[in-house]
Parts: sequence; structure tokens; C-alpha cells
Amino acid sequence: MASNTLVSRPGSDVRKAGRRRAQRPADLGRQRTLISPAQLGRTRGKAVYWIVFALVILVFTVAFLGPLYWMVTGGLKATQEVVQSPPTAFPSSIHTENYSRAWTVMDLSKLLFNTLYYAFGALAFQLVFDVAAAYSLSKLRPVFGKVILGMMLATLMIPATVLVVPQYLTVLDVPIFQRNLLNSPWVIWLPSVTNAFNIFLLKRFFDSIPRELLDAAAIDGASPLRTLRSVVLPISRPILGVVSIFAVVGVWKDFLWPMLTLPDPSKQTLNVGIYSLASGVPENVLIAALTIASIPTLLIFLLFQRNIMSGLTAGGLKG
Repeated sequence: MASNTLVSRPGSDVRKAGRRRAQRPADLGRQRTLISPAQLGRTRGKAVYWIVFALVILVFTVAFLGPLYWMVTGGLKATQEVVQSPPTAFPSSIHTENYSRAWTVMDLSKLLFNTLYYAFGALAFQLVFDVAAAYSLSKLRPVFGKVILGMMLATLMIPATVLVVPQYLTVLDVPIFQRNLLNSPWVIWLPSVTNAFNIFLLKRFFDSIPRELLDAAAIDGASPLRTLRSVVLPISRPILGVVSIFAVVGVWKDFLWPMLTLPDPSKQTLNVGIYSLASGVPENVLIAALTIASIPTLLIFLLFQRNIMSGLTAGGLKG
């Protein structure tokens, strides 16, 4: 009897340990949640959960949409109402003529055309050179390709303001060509081409393209350039859309570089032009001009937000 008891104990201990291990993941899963399922199933737990959820949503909505609301309503107020303290939450009287006045007085049509011209020119150069650089680093694999990519990514650690002075001296007297690029579109287009972040996004997407597709194109006699044009680019539309949005928005919101390199008022961008004319117009007209200037980027985000997310995550998984 004693021997049987001694023999049976290890087996029972093993079974108990197995049951404890089987129960441990469920216990850990319940411990990770902020509110346990049992508490959430109660009436009081549901009420607390929805109250906290509504408060969080309200705080973030006010933080993000509050400045936008103030800007839109500020353009509809009279001059005295804009500058009064404390400010009013709603306009006492709506003045829609502030927007038409801002459009004509500040010549926003000219500034808008200049900004679009610079933005889409920078987009064209980025699509040509950044796609070629990313494709060569991903599929052609040149000598020291990883070193070159590492040096490109290292430039992301450098603040943009540190590069303003050397870039300005470069465009002031371009080496070899000995030309001054100030007040020309090239002063916006050329610095925007060297975008290490866009090259990294494109290379990451190109890495996810199966090698078999490129090998099949090579067997059919396609050159690397023909493979890029006929095989790679058609299936890279999501990431090309993301890079295009980043290129346009990057030029649209830039202020310091256009202010330094485009002193001619007839060639300035939207942000620089509004800043130059800000001292000569009332505050409500200035706010209306800022509202008009922010509409295109908001529309781009609202229309292409799904493309942005799909493009950023398209190269994350390899099938």
C-alpha cells in the first residue's frame, strides 16, 4: 500500500501541473484587460465603460477639431468680435464676405497656382528618381547597396533646420553649373528629390514583390527598365499614392525654405504669401485666408485616407 501510494503521487502531481499550465493563459488574458469581462457584463460596469469612452472621444475631438472650428468661425466674425476678450464661441453675425475679400485682396488664386505648380513638379521628380533609387536598391542590388541605404536613412536623424544653410549656399551658386536658382522652381524641386523616407517606403514595398514575377519577365526578354514599367509599377499603385500625397503635402506646408529662396512676391507659395501680406489686412480676413489655404490638404486627407493606410501597410506582410 505504501509503495502504491508513493508511485501514484508523481502521476497526480504531473496531472495537477498540467491543469495549472492549461489554465494559466486564460488567467493571464483576463489580467491584461483594464476592465474584466465580469465587471463589464454588469450594468454599472457598462455605464462606467461608456462614460470613460465618451469622455476620451470628446477630449480628443476638441483637441483636434477645436483649432479648426475656431479658424472657420473666426473668418465669419467681424473685426471687433475677433479681437475681443474673452472670445465668443459662435459669431454674433456671419460675414461671409471675409472669404471673398481674402481671395481678392491677398491674391490667393495666384498663390494657389504657384503652390500647385511647385507641388506637382516636386511630385514628378520624386516619382522618377525615388522610384528608380528604391527599385535599384531592392531588386538590382548594386555594390554597397546596403551601405548606401544606411547612409540615406542616417540623414533622417538630421534636423531639417540644420540643412538650411548648406542647401541655401548650394542653390545660391550651384557647383559645376555656376547658376543661381533663387526665384526659380528648381529651388523647390531639386531639394525635394532627395527624400530618404519615401525611398525607404518604396524599397520596403518592392521587397515584398515576389522574385518569381521579375524572373518570368526576364525569361520573356524584358529588360530591367521594361520590368519596372510593365510589372512593378502597375502593382505598386498603393505605395505610389502614398508617396504622391507625402510629396504634395510636404511642399504645401513648407514655409521656411520658400521664404528664403523665393523673395519675389509673384513667385511665392501660399504660406509665404499669406505671411507677407498679413500685416496689411484685418484679423478676420487673415483667418479667412488661412482657412482657404488649409482646405486642399484637408480634402486630400479625407479623400485618400484609405489609400494612405493601405499603402503604408501593403509592404508589411509577404505572402
